[in-house]
Amino acid sequence: MSNYNKTLKEYAKAVIDKVGQEYQIDDKQLAGHNVKRGLRNEDGTGVLVGETRVGSVQGYVVDEGERLPVEGRLFYRGIALTDIVETHLKNGTFGFEEVAYLLLMGYLPTQAELNYFNYKLSEARMLPNGFTEDMILRSPSRNVMNKLGRSVLALYSYDDNPDEISPDNLMRQSVELIGSFPSIVANAFAVKRRYIDGKSLYLHSPKPDLSLAENFLLMIRKDKSFTKQEAHILDMMLMVHAEHGGGNNSTFVCRALSSSGTDTYSAISGAVGSLKGPLHGGANAKVMEMYRIIKERVKDSNDDAQIKDCLIKILDGELGDKSGKIYGLGHAVYTISDPRAVLIKRHAKALAEEKGYLEEFALMEKIESLGIPLIMERRKSDLPICANVDMYSGLVYSMLGIPEDLYTPLFATARIAGWCANRMEEVLTGGRIMRPAYRAIVKKVPYTPMISRENVLNINK
Repeated sequence: MSNYNKTLKEYAKAVIDKVGQEYQIDDKQLAGHNVKRGLRNEDGTGVLVGETRVGSVQGYVVDEGERLPVEGRLFYRGIALTDIVETHLKNGTFGFEEVAYLLLMGYLPTQAELNYFNYKLSEARMLPNGFTEDMILRSPSRNVMNKLGRSVLALYSYDDNPDEISPDNLMRQSVELIGSFPSIVANAFAVKRRYIDGKSLYLHSPKPDLSLAENFLLMIRKDKSFTKQEAHILDMMLMVHAEHGGGNNSTFVCRALSSSGTDTYSAISGAVGSLKGPLHGGANAKVMEMYRIIKERVKDSNDDAQIKDCLIKILDGELGDKSGKIYGLGHAVYTISDPRAVLIKRHAKALAEEKGYLEEFALMEKIESLGIPLIMERRKSDLPICANVDMYSGLVYSMLGIPEDLYTPLFATARIAGWCANRMEEVLTGGRIMRPAYRAIVKKVPYTPMISRENVLNINK
């Protein structure tokens, strides 16, 4: 290491040691000032910042100022998600494309309308000429989400009309993004496998007559093979993750960026960055990381005491990522149940029987049933909590043979439909830039000339 770099490293450590305290804000300082930390009210409900026709999330009702838990429900344009998913699974049809159409257009398509929509999506799956070579192959990333965000920004350069925010241009961009996401993700993963993991490189072109779910499995598998059951389960996962109201972090980021008048690619790239976070879309991978730790330590998966002991250590910050969180349990809105988790769990069990994962499924159920009362006890609250969408989604992807690197990118591949619908709604009906406030609590001090400043960090070079 050069002397310059050594000095820089020592300086950085000294700065962190000294000024770290400057970034500490005691919650007591917030008392009495109506500060909405995390944009949450005191009772845990979200701060109301707008209205939407896109998605509706229901997990409680407020009666005379009291928050009362109810079974969770999720609606896409007023239609219950459960009805959409169960109908397609029963009929053996693929539903994500219909969901994307519904979210964007506001109504269910006729067969002819859906056929045309699928045609436009299939066109977009064939990425612009040279895009994969120039934007993905030449700069491999160890994280597919980061590559996805960069690729979305790069699409701006391939758009002849990137900044116009007319309804027809926004719709065109939305359809093209929904179509391009699975191809970008699959190619970014293939390049990551080759140049970061040292494995073989294979890039498969999507087929126009296949659904998004079928094409994704085709593109990520070396032999391009998949079963209908696998494709329908993945299609279900895409439907479940497509939208979740305007208040979830990534959609809110998209809407906040959109409120400034920025272009579609900048707004969507911001949403991708948000979804990567382990407290948001990245939680599905964190669930599996936690699951593996518990599985390694628990010798008998039927021994509740062993499992409970692990969960207590996780809550105490002694196990896992030391965050004190049992990932997959609890939600900002849902109380008694998360309808997405209910759907996934219901169909995950049948998949577990088919794939020989019943033991893994049973352990996940134990984590859910034993973890919920432990968390409620820690919170000293009677308000029920439930398994959220991340609890079983990672297990489903694992059973489908989908690598962990793709868990959150698949979430994004679905949620792009909701992001685009919310962006259009914000641009076309919002009208004001979002500008919340932060209360400044720093003391006022005079400017000190250089010659009079104290060498606080004791660095003389």
